[in-house]
Amino acid sequence: MDKIDDRATDQRPQPRKLSREARREQLIEATLETIARRGYARTTLTDVARHAGLSHGLVNFHFETKEKLLGETLLYLAEEYRKNWSSALEDAGPDPAMRLDAMLRADFNPAICTSTRLSAWCAFWGEAQSRPLYQEQCGSNDQEYSRVMEQICQDLLDETGRDGDAARIARVLRVTTEGVWLELMTMNDPYDRHEALQTVFTCAAAFFPGKFTAEGAAPAG
Repeated sequence: MDKIDDRATDQRPQPRKLSREARREQLIEATLETIARRGYARTTLTDVARHAGLSHGLVNFHFETKEKLLGETLLYLAEEYRKNWSSALEDAGPDPAMRLDAMLRADFNPAICTSTRLSAWCAFWGEAQSRPLYQEQCGSNDQEYSRVMEQICQDLLDETGRDGDAARIARVLRVTTEGVWLELMTMNDPYDRHEALQTVFTCAAAFFPGKFTAEGAAPAG
């Protein structure tokens, strides 16, 4: 699998007429790319407008202030992430190993595991000014994700008869994924998504031997 590479060119020609919602999404995507390049604090409405190939006034029209634009961008990012793992889980069926496989695999979906999005997440996490905003916009999503992961881990413990703390196992899996995300973003010569996912599945296999290998959920039987 190819390494992450989602570079874009500034000041690309844009359609003259878009719906209000499509234009807002276009500006949010430009904001994500600008944050990834310039950081949270250095991002300005002018930077976003330039990257989108639009006027500063149009950005003001849709979002009014930098704070509102950043808030909407974080909400967009969080909702995209929630829909990604929720959809994967819906398709996974009732087997807890397959459900955990789906949850972990979803974090490396090429649609969300891009250098732009990983950098934007890191910027929001790392900027003290954005932490209250993050808690306000993403706190309930984080709680839902943790609850679902903990229940799946508990189901696997019950099924295998193994001792363990489901909440702690879910936390280790989550921070392993976040650590791999960070390495994908910051290493000079990062490994690819497949190796990243194998790393996380290896962690799952340590907790649930026989149920997981480095390639994911082990075949039943």
